[in-house]
Amino acid sequence: MSAPLRHLVLVLGDQLNDDASALADFDSVQDAVWMAEVMEESTHVRSSKARTAVFLSAMRHFAARLRAKGWTVHYTELDAPHNTGTLAGELTRTLATHPAQGLLMTAPGEWRVLQSLRGVARAKGLALDIRDDTHFFSTVREFAQHAEGRKSIRLEFFYRELRRKTGLLMDGDQPAGGQWNFDADNRGAFGAQGPGFVPPPSRFAPDDTTQAVLQLVSKRLADHPGSLDSFAWPVTREQALQALAEFIEHRLPSFGLYQDAMWRGEAWLYHSHLSCALNLKLLNPREVVLAAQAAWQMGQAPLPAVEGFVRQVLGWREYVRGIYWTHMPDYVARNALDAQGELPGFFWDGQTDMACLRDAIGQTLEHGYAHHIQRLMVTGVYAHLLGVKPQAVHEWYLGVYVDAVEWVELPNVLGMSQYADGGLMASKPYVATGQYIDRMSNHCKGCRFKPKESTGPNACPFTTLYWDYLLRHADTLARNPRMALSLKHLDRLGLDQRQAIQSQAHDHRHAVGSIP
Repeated sequence: MSAPLRHLVLVLGDQLNDDASALADFDSVQDAVWMAEVMEESTHVRSSKARTAVFLSAMRHFAARLRAKGWTVHYTELDAPHNTGTLAGELTRTLATHPAQGLLMTAPGEWRVLQSLRGVARAKGLALDIRDDTHFFSTVREFAQHAEGRKSIRLEFFYRELRRKTGLLMDGDQPAGGQWNFDADNRGAFGAQGPGFVPPPSRFAPDDTTQAVLQLVSKRLADHPGSLDSFAWPVTREQALQALAEFIEHRLPSFGLYQDAMWRGEAWLYHSHLSCALNLKLLNPREVVLAAQAAWQMGQAPLPAVEGFVRQVLGWREYVRGIYWTHMPDYVARNALDAQGELPGFFWDGQTDMACLRDAIGQTLEHGYAHHIQRLMVTGVYAHLLGVKPQAVHEWYLGVYVDAVEWVELPNVLGMSQYADGGLMASKPYVATGQYIDRMSNHCKGCRFKPKESTGPNACPFTTLYWDYLLRHADTLARNPRMALSLKHLDRLGLDQRQAIQSQAHDHRHAVGSIP
């Protein structure tokens, strides 16, 4: 057996950046990289075929990139003989044949993975050096300092701190354009005419490496949800940079105005589709926001669009990561409204009469993608109003979307979408009747349900469940001043109407299999 390595450098599937902190002082003579594809990462939640495929393909391309530099990479493929199926098992197996003086890694994106790898280090008596993830603009310690002493933690204040820290979209010590937030300018709908011509998304034909992954996933995860027929995500650094450039040129100018709009059969619209590449770290958020800022400075995109996009990358990603790491592991169990319902079965096949849900879930299963309003105000609002247990909603989101890594997905779902943290993140629950969807899309035009009706055979389930939600949680919500107006509308409902709403909501829960 050869002399022990100085460091076995652990690289996870969402750490595919050359400038990762763990690789900063890599010595090709003394060190080696460790990467492993394991079934556990696709089964601890039931992951879609597309989500697994994007991770495995990107990992294989990155490993090839490191080997081309002359680095040693100990890589286990999913179908390798003796694959134990877990990260802990594969690391233990590698150390048996390639001993190391110490383990080194960039801070992972999931609590469960961190504990698993720490356990191996303890069992082997090895030091595990965990370095800050320099991919982000801020550290978890900086977020914790910001949050200290606050009963609620709001994005806006942390976002302003980061704007000042980075100088992005700043004019001296003031925000560019005289205001921090252009959200009010970024809520446009397409109107009856629809979106018209939409620039096509960046899609990449699978190469031989990706084709092999698609065949493997189709075989090993045949019973998992979703499809690989349209798989064309960027899985290399070069592809991700091309996707960024095409978004900045073709879609960013209209992104702001239409970022909340939906349209039947239009999965991509003006969104960036960059979250997957960002969360795999094929893109650095600094280059992303600087490209957007440059487009504004050169007059190629309006400030509201650029600010709205920068807020998502510089603000929201940093904010939810801070929430995750300062509140785990207890955060995942939160359920402030004691929701206990089951997730309806149609979330796994898209077979529902509700047009908006059919469209959002259908494209999710086809592409592993839906934009943020579909996630928040369609699938998220429906599950919230229905009363689904938030942990079941979390597991669905984590499993079906190609960009889902727990640090970003969990706070978005439990905190913002399901209000399960009781208002730590969101200043009020995100709930609405079917009329919101009618205003922001054309889904209701082709749906048998009527968004203004809360009872009767044509009542929109969103509208029925909205009023039922307010009735069920009135006492709790009354403590939130931002819900006062909504609760005041309950006064218009007579006893008979209240009972009819509650009865219809119960029947709907029973019909979709949500009653526990």
